[in-house]
Amino acid sequence: MQRTSEPRVQEAGVPILKARTFECMGTVISLTLAADPLAEGQPMPDELAAATAVVERLFRDLDETFSLYRTDSEASMLARGELALRDASEQMRERYAEAHEWRLRTDGAFTPERPDGVLDLSGLVKGHAIREAGTSLLALGRRDWCLNAGGDVLVSGSPRPGSGQPWKAGIVDPADRLTLLTGYGLAGSTRHSALATSGSAERGEHIWRVGGGTEFVQVSVAAPDIVTADVLATAIVSGGVPTLNLAADAWDVAVLAVRSDGSLLATPGFQQA
Repeated sequence: MQRTSEPRVQEAGVPILKARTFECMGTVISLTLAADPLAEGQPMPDELAAATAVVERLFRDLDETFSLYRTDSEASMLARGELALRDASEQMRERYAEAHEWRLRTDGAFTPERPDGVLDLSGLVKGHAIREAGTSLLALGRRDWCLNAGGDVLVSGSPRPGSGQPWKAGIVDPADRLTLLTGYGLAGSTRHSALATSGSAERGEHIWRVGGGTEFVQVSVAAPDIVTADVLATAIVSGGVPTLNLAADAWDVAVLAVRSDGSLLATPGFQQA
C-alpha cells in the first residue's frame, strides 16, 4: 500500500520534497521527488503517484520472478529442480550471468548460489530493481529524486534542483538503530550516486561468508551505480579485509566497515565525509 508524506509549509527558496512508499521484496521502498518552489514543473501529487506506480510495478514483476519466498516464482521452480537454468527466462539467465561475472571479479566473495547449491540471486536482484527503476524515472523526465529500498539508496540530481547540493544519506549504527554513524553526500556535485549497506546487524546472518569469517557486521559502499555498491557491500561482508582492499583498488568506491568489536574501518572517501 502506498503512502504519501504530508507536505510542510515551505519558505521562499526552500526545496519541495514529496515522497511515497510501498512494500515489496520484504522491505519498504520510498521514492522522493524534489522541485524548486520558485520554478515551474514542480512534481504534483498525481505525477508522484504515477512515478511511484512505475517503480512499484517494476519491483513487483521482478519479485514475482526471483523471490524464493514465492512458491510459484521461477526462482522457486529452479530451486525445486522443476526447471533447468538453460530453459529459464532470458532475464533469469541474464541476471545469473551478471552474478557469475561478479563472482569472478570479487574472487568468489560474491556468489549466486547458496551453500546447498540452490541458485539465489537475491544479492543482485534488489540492486538491479533499483537500477531499472532509476532508468525508468529518467525516461519519465524526472531528474531530481531519491529512491531508497531498505537502506540501499540511488539518487539523481539534487534535493535543491540546479544547486549542485548533494542528497545526504545516513548510515545507521548496527549496535543502536536509532543512532547514525555518519552521513554521505550522493549526486549533486559529487561523483557517487548510490549507497548500499549489507551485514548481519539488522537481518541476522544471511550472507555466506568466505571461510566462515565474521570480521564485519556491517559494510556500507558508495559507488557511481547501485549494483556495484550493493554487490560489493555483500562481498566485503563475506570476504573481509582482503575483499575490501580489492574493492578499494579495483573500483571507484568509498567503504565504511563496522567490525564485530564495534570499531570502524574506512577508506578515504568516508574519512572525508
